Amino acid sequence: PGAVERGIGRQVLAQVREADALVLVLRAFEDPSVPGETDPLEALQLVTFELAVADATSVEAHLAKRRKAATADRSLAAEVAALEAAATSLNEGVPLWRADLDADQRGVLRPFFLLTNKPVLAVVNVGEEQLAEADALAKAVADELGGAEVLAMCVRLEREVAQLDPVERAELAEGLGLGEGALARLARAAYRLIGRETFFTTGEKESRAWTFRSGSRAPECAGVIHSDLQRGFIRAEVIRWDELVAFGSWQAARAAGRVRVEGKEYVVVDGDVLEIRFNV
Repeated sequence: PGAVERGIGRQVLAQVREADALVLVLRAFEDPSVPGETDPLEALQLVTFELAVADATSVEAHLAKRRKAATADRSLAAEVAALEAAATSLNEGVPLWRADLDADQRGVLRPFFLLTNKPVLAVVNVGEEQLAEADALAKAVADELGGAEVLAMCVRLEREVAQLDPVERAELAEGLGLGEGALARLARAAYRLIGRETFFTTGEKESRAWTFRSGSRAPECAGVIHSDLQRGFIRAEVIRWDELVAFGSWQAARAAGRVRVEGKEYVVVDGDVLEIRFNV
C-alpha cells in the first residue's frame, strides 16, 4: 500500500510487470508488535486500487500511440479495441481480473504487461484463533477477486510445525488439519495459476522432475529435457508415478503390461513418468 505514490514503488511495479502472475499476501490477524492492515478485504481493495491506477496510466499511453498508428495500419484495430475496453473498465475502478473481457481481448493485452491482467492468487494469513473462520475469510477475498483461487493459512503456526523433526511434524500437522503444509499448497496453486505441470524420468542412478506447460505433447516435453530428444522423438513409454511406485520398478510395471506406448500426439498428464525413445 502506498507504493504508487513513492518513487521506489514505481520501480517495484516495473519489476512486477515482468512476472507471469501475482501472489497477493493479505494479513487477517491483529498483532500490536506487527503494524499494518488487518482486514484482508480492505488490504486487497487498496492494493487493487493502486495496481489499477498504474494500469490506467499505462493503458492511456499505449492507447494514444496505437490510435495514431492505426490510422495507417488497420491490423492494429484489435489492439485499439482491447485497450479501449481495458481503459473503460479501469476508469470505472474495475481491475482487469474482474473486467468483462473475453479471452481474445486478454490475449491481445498480454504484451502490454498490465498488472491486473495477470493471473492472480491470494494468500490470507490468519491467526491461530481465526482458523475456524479461515474458509469464510478466503471466500470473501475470492469473491472480490472475481473467483480467483485463495489460500487461507496460518503462517506462524506452519512455521512452528516446520521446525519440528519429521515424525513430530507429520503428527502435529495431521492433528491440526494442516495437510501437506503451506509451502506445498502454495507451490501447487502457483503451478495451476501459470499453467505448469510436472512429469518425471527415472533410471538406475536418479529420478528427476521436469516442469512443462499444461497441454504439451510428448515431443515438447522431451524437448524440456534436451532439444535432441524433441528433434529425434520416436515414441514415449508412459506410466503414472503412483503406479510405478506400487510396482517398485520399471521392469515389473512393463511385465505387468502397465507401461503403455504413446506417439507424437500424446498430451502429457501431470504425474506421468516418461521414457523417451529418439533417434538423431
